[in-house]
Amino acid sequence: MRQVVGKPSRERRGRARRAIGLTGIAALLPIVLAGCSLDDAFYLGWPRTRPTTQSEQMFDLWIGSTVAALAVGVIVWGLTFWCIAAYKKKDSDTELPRQTKYNLPAELTFTALPFVLIGVLFYYTVVVQDNVTEMSEDPKSCTNVTAFKWNWQFTYSDSECEPLVGADGQPVTETGDSGYIPVIVVPNEDDVRFVGTAEDVIHSFWVPDLLFKRDLIPGSDAQTTRWEVDFNSEGTFVGRCAELCGAYHAFMNFEMRVVSPEDYEAFVNARVEGMTTPEALESIGQEPYAVTTHPFDTDQATGEAS
Repeated sequence: MRQVVGKPSRERRGRARRAIGLTGIAALLPIVLAGCSLDDAFYLGWPRTRPTTQSEQMFDLWIGSTVAALAVGVIVWGLTFWCIAAYKKKDSDTELPRQTKYNLPAELTFTALPFVLIGVLFYYTVVVQDNVTEMSEDPKSCTNVTAFKWNWQFTYSDSECEPLVGADGQPVTETGDSGYIPVIVVPNEDDVRFVGTAEDVIHSFWVPDLLFKRDLIPGSDAQTTRWEVDFNSEGTFVGRCAELCGAYHAFMNFEMRVVSPEDYEAFVNARVEGMTTPEALESIGQEPYAVTTHPFDTDQATGEAS
């Protein structure tokens, strides 16, 4: 009789241990398979470097939303497992547990709390969105961005976004091609404006470290995209096209250099005087060519690797 009584108990303990083990494995799998270091895991997939005030605000909003979601998850999981443990039917139970038809305090709590949580998240989302889309009346610098299949052209402009004219009487531009990654130089200061458009199809200006992108749409001035960022640190950042735009979409890379206002002024003056971008970059102590990405070794004319 002792063996008959004890056997089911051992089986239940074995099943419980297996369930706990499988739960632990399931919880560890996403971390292990992600291939991230422990430090990267705490950034939840966001870049460590955030060179603008707007990117810092978006990062804080994302972290706050994630913490709120985890808090809700912990409460739900806790209540679920508590109910499983507290109200588990025992072998000696011969009757169903007492049925509760209404519980007004619980219903009010579980109705009000989601509305409060949604309201708080909505408020901070609107605040951050307004800061990201805000435009100043007097930008410190302006660069015109033109996307085309399949590269970029950057035109340096004055604070009124009118193109600067070089010594040859032509606008000061930086144009990429299949063998050259264009480098856009911007000053490390507030109210840096970009004016973007596309020549052919929809493209998208995306610097991952800025934590947002802007679609560039062909057409009239009504489709022109304008945005500003407030830089808070210098650095070199890779840029890409984030809108599938054709066969060589993946090749549309560029590099953004954030330099001091003094170096930016010297760089722009050097370009106006006739220097190329590599020459002007060397004149302010910068690497002449892109360092965050490189041209693909592909012949775009034939679509075959060269």
